[in-house]
Amino acid sequence: MGCHIKRVPPRRPRLRELPGRAERGRARSGATGAAGTRTERDRRCHRSRRAMEPPGPAGAPGRPWDEAKAFYDNLAPKKKPKSPKPENAITIAVSSRALFRMEEEQKIYTEQGVEAYVKYQLDHENEPFLPGAAFPFVKALEAVNAQLRELYPDSEELFDIVLMTNNHAQVGVRLINSINHYDLFIERFCMTGGNSPICYLKAYHTNLYLSSDAEKVSGAIEEGIAAATIFSPSRDLEVSEKQLRVAFDGDAVLFSDESEQIVKAHGLDMFFEHEKAHENKPLAQGPLKGFLEALGKLQKKFYSKGLRLECPIRTYLVTARSAASSGARALKTLRSWGLETDEALFLAGAPKGPLLRKIRPHIFFDDQMFHVEGAQEMGAVAAHVPYGVAQKHKRPAQDKQQTPNSK
Repeated sequence: MGCHIKRVPPRRPRLRELPGRAERGRARSGATGAAGTRTERDRRCHRSRRAMEPPGPAGAPGRPWDEAKAFYDNLAPKKKPKSPKPENAITIAVSSRALFRMEEEQKIYTEQGVEAYVKYQLDHENEPFLPGAAFPFVKALEAVNAQLRELYPDSEELFDIVLMTNNHAQVGVRLINSINHYDLFIERFCMTGGNSPICYLKAYHTNLYLSSDAEKVSGAIEEGIAAATIFSPSRDLEVSEKQLRVAFDGDAVLFSDESEQIVKAHGLDMFFEHEKAHENKPLAQGPLKGFLEALGKLQKKFYSKGLRLECPIRTYLVTARSAASSGARALKTLRSWGLETDEALFLAGAPKGPLLRKIRPHIFFDDQMFHVEGAQEMGAVAAHVPYGVAQKHKRPAQDKQQTPNSK
């Protein structure tokens, strides 16, 4: 007897009906309780991704991570530039009393002696000195260096500042703290512990030495080094932070004292005749000719980049000579040396102070104390160059009452 198996056709699955709009809304609201944490997590992830997006165009609101990065970048120590090799640099040696004000400390040395002086410096080594006469000049040198490093990253033709002092080495901690306080880039020190630092100037390849001690400045001049005694102005005068301005007298500063010798010996009329007869004969060089030459060398680095009008170095010839009667020889002398100043101002014997107030130089060099004092009265930082016949006729006033601890 056969067995018949009834085949049952497979049952097809029923299609799920799609819910309507109302049902979908209820499903979403119903899922909030069970899947609410997932939805909130998605929103947090979305906000996190937006926070990590790169900043938008200028004017768009900043991202939190940009602000945080800027904050920590400011906290990070800034890397100091590398010091140039001395043989490649223009070295400016500055004494501690030229760079900083140390009148109170000097008084302690004079009245109480060296031990009390050193003890005072050690007790106050965390107190920075106040800026001195040469401080704005040094800051301007560093501003020029910053622009040179941008244009010539691998060049060592830069200003290099050396602190030159006969202070004891123990006082050096306060000097270092002061330099760091004002964010100055001075890496080379010479602290001679009471001995004169003049013998070290050539070893440091010095192009210019500034000090408040006239005796040491005279010693540097005798060694053939450009040097000047710097004085603080009698009033404050704001100077440029972006452009170094240096003003020079002519005779016995850039030029020799040949013409001044004639004035002293024979008077102005003979001087005018002499200058006219020798108009095409260059004057011999004076003590600061080399420094003007060094400035001109750096200026040309900016000129070669098309930045003559924006050059951060500007030089001035400010002379008591008359333009018509004796000015041509001065200009032709500079031309014969391959040098120039940006401005040439012939005053025909008029006071220089009012003009210097308009120029606002970081430093003005002159061999006559009369003009140095006039510059001081107008707020300009002036430096006396003890060179030439004028020094033999009148001893400079600042040579008097020098102390052994003058720096």
